[in-house]
Amino acid sequence: MVINALDYKIQLMGKRIRELREIEGLSIEEMAELTDVSAEHYLACEAGEADLTFAFIYRCALALNVNATEIIEGTTPRLDLYTVTRRGEGQQINKAHGMTYFSLAGPFKNRIAEPLLVCAAYDPEAQYEAMELTTHKGQECDIVISGQLKVQVGEHEEILGPGDSIYFNSEHPHGERAVNGEDCYFYAIVLNPMEEVLDSRPQASRIPAPRQAGIQTIEPLWSPYIDVAENENGTPISIRYKNTDNFNFAYDILDVMAEREPARLAMLHLDQDKKERRFTFADMSRLSCRCANYFKALGIEAGDRVMLCLKRHYQFWPILLGLNRIGAIAVPATNLLMEKDFDYCFSQAEISAIICTADGETLMEAERAGKKYPQLKLKIAVESRGGSINNLPGDWRDFNSEYSLYRSSLPRSEDTPGGIDSMLFFFTSGTSGNPKMAMHSHNYPLGHFHTARYWHNVDPDGLHVTVADTGWAKALWGKLYGQWLCGAAVLVYDFDRFDAADLLPLISEHQVTTFCAPPTIWRLMMKEDLSRYDLSSIKHASTAGEALNPEVFRQIESQTGIRIMEGFGQSESTVMIGNLTGDQHKFGSMGKPIAVYPVDIVDEDGESVTTGETGEIVIRTQPGEICGLFTGYYREPEQTDKVWHDGLYHTGDTAWRDEDGYYWYVGRLDDVIKSSGYRIGPFEIESVIMELPYVVECGVSSEPDPERGQLVKASIVLTDGTEGTDELKTEIQNYVKQKTAPYKYPRIVVFRDSLPKTTSGKIIRQQL
Repeated sequence: MVINALDYKIQLMGKRIRELREIEGLSIEEMAELTDVSAEHYLACEAGEADLTFAFIYRCALALNVNATEIIEGTTPRLDLYTVTRRGEGQQINKAHGMTYFSLAGPFKNRIAEPLLVCAAYDPEAQYEAMELTTHKGQECDIVISGQLKVQVGEHEEILGPGDSIYFNSEHPHGERAVNGEDCYFYAIVLNPMEEVLDSRPQASRIPAPRQAGIQTIEPLWSPYIDVAENENGTPISIRYKNTDNFNFAYDILDVMAEREPARLAMLHLDQDKKERRFTFADMSRLSCRCANYFKALGIEAGDRVMLCLKRHYQFWPILLGLNRIGAIAVPATNLLMEKDFDYCFSQAEISAIICTADGETLMEAERAGKKYPQLKLKIAVESRGGSINNLPGDWRDFNSEYSLYRSSLPRSEDTPGGIDSMLFFFTSGTSGNPKMAMHSHNYPLGHFHTARYWHNVDPDGLHVTVADTGWAKALWGKLYGQWLCGAAVLVYDFDRFDAADLLPLISEHQVTTFCAPPTIWRLMMKEDLSRYDLSSIKHASTAGEALNPEVFRQIESQTGIRIMEGFGQSESTVMIGNLTGDQHKFGSMGKPIAVYPVDIVDEDGESVTTGETGEIVIRTQPGEICGLFTGYYREPEQTDKVWHDGLYHTGDTAWRDEDGYYWYVGRLDDVIKSSGYRIGPFEIESVIMELPYVVECGVSSEPDPERGQLVKASIVLTDGTEGTDELKTEIQNYVKQKTAPYKYPRIVVFRDSLPKTTSGKIIRQQL
């Protein structure tokens, strides 16, 4: 039997109503009474066998303590300022009797209304005057019947014609005016229009613009390659790249800085014993040349794939830059890889050389895998403190003993790689399946200009910290390219295992000015008594890698005064979306798209979604068009075509966009839970559960169910001393019901000692 779209939608709505009724514990008879229909008719509605009138849907919504939109569309309304519904749009339900109903304000939360018919007389003189604005408690919906109506809500203006409507929070300044030469008739649906006038919505404080360093009195390092235009607040509105055909970071940025200001600090490094090493730009220039000459002598050539498993050793920086000089392709990898992981990486990346830490068991894991991979021609071991190594296995070479013998200069030649030549391969996080390898060119460092200057907000005379292992893209977001483009120094602490109590005193001791850490680190820091530490030197803080729960934002700010600026990007990109310097910051939002990236949110058909609607984050571009965006997956054209087609790069992440253009994270596309006709993002539920004081970590996933399709499952790590009882499970479930729509609560709650994570710290939901 073929079911048409309308019948299918009615069946879904019936399923949603039944799910909510069961959650609320109401009988068929009780719901029939509450909705003013017979029990037989109510059952037919639940089964999708009867037409659902608007009156019935709204009575169900009232009885079940949800918004009608949640029954109609299976999603939660999010907007709280205004929503526009054009003629023919909106949430539509057809009856068999030919009637059509439109919900004209579906994305708006907590709707209440009272209709009025209004005639706005056209006044030609008023067209040149400021709109007279008013405020009153409640909400308002204006629906134009004839004529043209200009509506202002806050700083936003919309022109509405016949059939158009606008729904907005009337506690914000607003006004209406007939335009285009004729009177306008419209319905005004208002609640409490004559209550007292309220102040307009408070605005968040602007993010301060970055300080200008002494080097900026000369030509900025990035100026020959980047044209940037800023608004009056210092936020970039246009970023354009130039002279990139032969760009090579080591020659065009590092060496230029080394010549201009040889004594300027590039990196302050602390080893495991907290021994300090200071490297100037001149030091890094010389050391990277030594590495390049050393690698050339060993037979490493342009295009060779060289794996780097170096934790946070200071040697990583000159080694990477040395590879950049000769055109060998660096392939960073975490030291947490095991033999089976090396097996995959060696084969997938066609690795010809590995440079590996001598600390721990990583080297032996690589050695065992290397014996099965004859293409691995060269193996180099690095002792983290700079000493020599005794009793190296097999044909491993000792980096520290050998590289210092080579010349500290390497002139640029005509065939020096640069521009679109491949420079760097990143393994993606691999939360589902094996990781892919994102390819980046020599122009990739330029793409991190805005990462450092406008998101990290680095101070060229300060000290920046990004907490990240060099095996992941996040390290090169925050420990090298963008920061040095802006003339800023980085602090690197080569710890073995993160301990907030170990790191936090270093911030005060070394007067760190800007700080970036992934959400996992911020969550661990939140569990500390931050009042014990002086963090006053931090002028700007940021996070990316995965969404950060709002409770962490609140706790960090309440304890330290530090406001964390979220950003969004991938191993395949630089920062795509962020809370940037000079702009307004919205608590918990990812921010706005960066000027470089034409970001959009689309539905399953690739069509742009409306404001407030959840969809997939995409970039409207073709390969090679955006500096900083990857060029494809190495040796996986099918995977490249899967995510990059029809002029869109599909990120696989979902979000919604509010009235002001800010993006709000929902979750990975594969992580969305489909239960009883509802689409549920796990991040929202995780954020609610994280508010509970006895919860350390939480991961929400789906569990198959024959009746509902999928169930919501919460895997929770409790604080020490908290017992995971059945009573506590019920308490958590009830708390979620109170804070979200009832259908979102976790029917399954399990307590775990830890959650499965990738080596980069991301929760693997498929293993929960």
